[in-house]
Amino acid sequence: MPHTVPRAGAAPGSRPRWWTELPLIAVVYAAYSAGRLLARGDVSTAVDHGLAILHFEQRLNIDFESPLNDLFTTNAVIGIPADFAYASLHYVLTPAILMWLWKRRKASDYRFLRTWLLVSTVIGLIGFTLLPTCPPRLLDASHGFVDTMAQYGSYGWWGGDASAPRGLGGLTNQYAAMPSLHVGWALWCGVALWRHGRSVWTKVLAVGYPLAITLVVMGTANHYFLDAAAGVATMGLGALLAGPALRLTEALRTRLRPVQEAPVASRNAGVPANVGDKCETSARERERIPRQQGRGADRQRTDGAADDGGRGAGAGTGTGGRGVPATGGATSTAGDGAPAAAR
Repeated sequence: MPHTVPRAGAAPGSRPRWWTELPLIAVVYAAYSAGRLLARGDVSTAVDHGLAILHFEQRLNIDFESPLNDLFTTNAVIGIPADFAYASLHYVLTPAILMWLWKRRKASDYRFLRTWLLVSTVIGLIGFTLLPTCPPRLLDASHGFVDTMAQYGSYGWWGGDASAPRGLGGLTNQYAAMPSLHVGWALWCGVALWRHGRSVWTKVLAVGYPLAITLVVMGTANHYFLDAAAGVATMGLGALLAGPALRLTEALRTRLRPVQEAPVASRNAGVPANVGDKCETSARERERIPRQQGRGADRQRTDGAADDGGRGAGAGTGTGGRGVPATGGATSTAGDGAPAAAR
């Protein structure tokens, strides 16, 4: 049996197994949630950071969250769906798109987008730790913001503390506002849908979803405009670091699995260089085939000569039987000649 050589690069390009992807994403999300709790910091420091952001926006006239919060507060038909979107889509649509990419798209596309999302999430966690920020809804009422999550809490499962399920608000870090990963993850979803979606409606969703989430986080007074801008910047930095992170991961994986690849290398050590993927004949076998054919031809010529000699001998014997035999004829002639001489 001819040997076959494994195609180079098959392992890195193969689709990741779901039983390795799910624990990886679960661990990163658990670290993200735990990091939000550990990064609570001092409340007074978080309030100072929030006021500094608000005053900076007011000087530049980019405090878009103020008029949007007024609109969402006075119109329940806008505020209630916005609260539902803020409390759910962040945790539903993002993993749904990730699963769609894993199942339908190329493995290389999925690996890049997954790594981009995870790296950006880690960067956001660092931002929560270094810059705890009080969201607009938790500022003093004199600043004019209304917490729509508390105002419309009776319509949903969340309580007045946060967007977490009612009674579990104390398990979340309400001062993790800078950067806004609601906006960052929505931007990631939009890019994934735009690049890999094919229908017109997918393109519309790719553009509309990040814009809608940006309006929602400001209208519900959960984030400042600069929080949303920081979320976009976080995703940009994560996209730049995704490629190096993939290369580093592949290098570490290669170093950690030499024992698994050693048997494969030993099995393929004697395989000629010109053997391909389709079980081609090796060079040594190709050299052996003409010799075998030559030996077969020589045997045919030898057998043919022997057959011809046998037929010739048989022909001579038969002629002697029909005419004058070589031995018997001479004897008969001599026998006949003696009486003739006597006579």
